[in-house]
Amino acid sequence: MAKNYYDITLALAGICQSARLVQELAHQGHCDTDALHVSLQSVIDQNPDSTLGVFGGREANLKLGLETLIGVLNAGNRQGLNAELTRYTLSLMVLERKLAGAKGAMDTLGNSINGLHRQLDHFDLESDTLLSAMAGIYVDVISPLGPRIQVTGSPAVLQSPQVQAKVRATLLAGIRAAVLWHQVGGGRLQLMFSRSRLTTQAKNILAHC
Repeated sequence: MAKNYYDITLALAGICQSARLVQELAHQGHCDTDALHVSLQSVIDQNPDSTLGVFGGREANLKLGLETLIGVLNAGNRQGLNAELTRYTLSLMVLERKLAGAKGAMDTLGNSINGLHRQLDHFDLESDTLLSAMAGIYVDVISPLGPRIQVTGSPAVLQSPQVQAKVRATLLAGIRAAVLWHQVGGGRLQLMFSRSRLTTQAKNILAHC
């Protein structure tokens, strides 16, 4: 069966968008607020009508992720910030495979996310309450699967409990995108053998944004 590279690229961009947001948060203490909203919302929406629907139904919602994906796919420079983005992206993929293979973990995750909906009746998506709840799900369900993702940045920034919660909530969004990536036919081999095809697809989508 032919792979749907449009959907695969969108899901990959979702992973990369989370990686980029984590990097921005860890170094600066703040990040692209629109992109963060899209990523956090993707965790909440468990019954989207399409791959694009996971990210609010607009290609432009993944602009940051698509740009990051192109950079990761064509990173000749394996050092510094680009290396960080590649490491976060690959680490999220590894953790998602651990999640898929752990008995009952996916059900636990689903039930935990259902609990977020009740809180959304009373709090905004980006409130400290919701961010802490998402961060808690990441710590309780994802982190024990190992290996843990080592987030690097400014030590002063990373000491902030608010930044820590945002980073973990954003990593949870990255896991959501990685689950989606496998659901639409994504796999690690594509990163080795289909880079040019993925790059072309990402550029084509960006051209619409």
